[in-house]
Amino acid sequence: MLGFLSIDIGTIIFTLCNLLILFLVFKHFLFGRVHKILDERQNDVSETYNKADAALEHAKSLESEYSGLMEGAKEESAQMIKAASKKAQLRSDEIISEAKNEASAILARADEDVEREKKRAQNELRGEVSELAVLVAQKVVEKEITEADHERFINEFIDNVGDLK
Repeated sequence: MLGFLSIDIGTIIFTLCNLLILFLVFKHFLFGRVHKILDERQNDVSETYNKADAALEHAKSLESEYSGLMEGAKEESAQMIKAASKKAQLRSDEIISEAKNEASAILARADEDVEREKKRAQNELRGEVSELAVLVAQKVVEKEITEADHERFINEFIDNVGDLK
């Protein structure tokens, strides 16, 4: 039974030589290609990481640019709103001023109309007073007036003038 468990040095040397030859053949034919493929893979992975880093940097720069543009847009919109408000206020003031001027003109025309009507009424009143004075004078001339008649005529005249107002 020991024969089958025995160690043969020749077989060990032969196996080691076969292993060494097989290693050299693999190294010559396969390891170069495998290393080449592994290096290409490593380069592809490194290039992919580099591209991802570049894309990330570009995205960050675009984000900062976008943030700057948004700030500028906010400031510009605030200025536009301020300018529009100022323009609206100026237009409002202009409309109010025009309305005041128009109201003043209407009041001035109304005052002129009132003054004209007042003068016309005064002229009419003078005409009527003159007619009454002429009538009183005719009555005085037609008859002899006593003191009592004279007082009565004056009172009638005053009453008629009071009715005209």
